Amino acid sequence: MEVKKNKNVDIHRFSGLFFQIGLVLSLAMVVIAFEWRSSDDGSTVDLGSLQEFEDIIDIPNTIQPPPPPPVIQQPQIIEVPDEEEIEEEIEVDLDIEVTEETVIEELVFEDAPEEEVADEVFTIVEENPLPVGGMDAFYRYIATYLIYPEIARRMGIEGNVFIEFVVEKDGAITAVRSLKGIGAGCDEEAVKVIIKAPKWKPGKQRGKAVRVRIVLPIHFRLS
Repeated sequence: MEVKKNKNVDIHRFSGLFFQIGLVLSLAMVVIAFEWRSSDDGSTVDLGSLQEFEDIIDIPNTIQPPPPPPVIQQPQIIEVPDEEEIEEEIEVDLDIEVTEETVIEELVFEDAPEEEVADEVFTIVEENPLPVGGMDAFYRYIATYLIYPEIARRMGIEGNVFIEFVVEKDGAITAVRSLKGIGAGCDEEAVKVIIKAPKWKPGKQRGKAVRVRIVLPIHFRLS
């Protein structure tokens, strides 16, 4: 009678062997992994090249030396000769007898001469100069003695001639001239009439007669 072998008994016999084989394989794989890592790290880093690179680099010196101190010029001592003393004897006579009867003369100071001030010609005064009889009488005088120039009449020239003159302190008329005219003999005729005009009442400033400058228009109209 054959005895049948139990398969579970065979498997149990070889289970220890399988465990040992698996343990050996696991250790082998761990050793291979560590060896592979160390070989990779060694291939990427070259310590010798790094040492040579550091020796080649030359770092310049960035610290600048301080500037030299400024040269201080010492003051020069110049000898000045002693000033000569001038001795002058001043004699003062103090032997003056003064009694009660002695009369001391008073010092008289002469007044300084007054400076001559040129007569100022005013343009604005407190009291304006006026012709005798008023301005209406003066314009009647002009209309009577003014002659219209023939050239201006033929050319039909009309307008105003502005005459400047000065009324003196005594009322006389001086410095007559034409400021703005219309030509054709009208300017000269207006000046001639003003020069021959009678005296005016002088202008006054602070109650005193003064010279006053007047500008007067003379009308030329053809009727």
